[in-house]
Amino acid sequence: MKKVFLAAFLLFFFLTSKVFADSSYVLPYPSFMPGNKFYRLQEIKDTLLQYWYFGDFGQFTYNLKQADKYLVEAKTLFEYKQYLLAYTALQKSNKHFIKAPYYLEEAKKNHKNISENYKLLQEASRKHLEILNKLKKELPVNVTWSPEKATATELNLNNLINKAIKIRLAI
Repeated sequence: MKKVFLAAFLLFFFLTSKVFADSSYVLPYPSFMPGNKFYRLQEIKDTLLQYWYFGDFGQFTYNLKQADKYLVEAKTLFEYKQYLLAYTALQKSNKHFIKAPYYLEEAKKNHKNISENYKLLQEASRKHLEILNKLKKELPVNVTWSPEKATATELNLNNLINKAIKIRLAI
């Protein structure tokens, strides 16, 4: 019995792998995805929320949350090989991520302490880079998306991911 326990312990010890995350930043769980009947309502709600988050820090928070949300959406859609929808989601994530540091700079110009928010932005950037580098390794460079009854679209995934990486590295 001791030999079986020892063997099981050794197998467990040698077969487990350690995972070291680059960032402790936690991305949100994906919400409604394209194709869901509530997705359009969520898009409208998010557009309206843009006006709820007012001020420098409010806009920073809004844009960072949106960048996170669309990155998770893109990652999930890429995993399901929904390349066109994922491509669009990653473009939206890039658009929002570009705006986040802009609002921090505006807060700094208004003599506000941005140190904590800047740390948060750096952590988010590291987490985004972790996801983007993983996607870059897993995805094809180019994809021809051919929907039914429509013309094909050439998607250069590598260029879009490289652009997203460049945006996050600029922090």
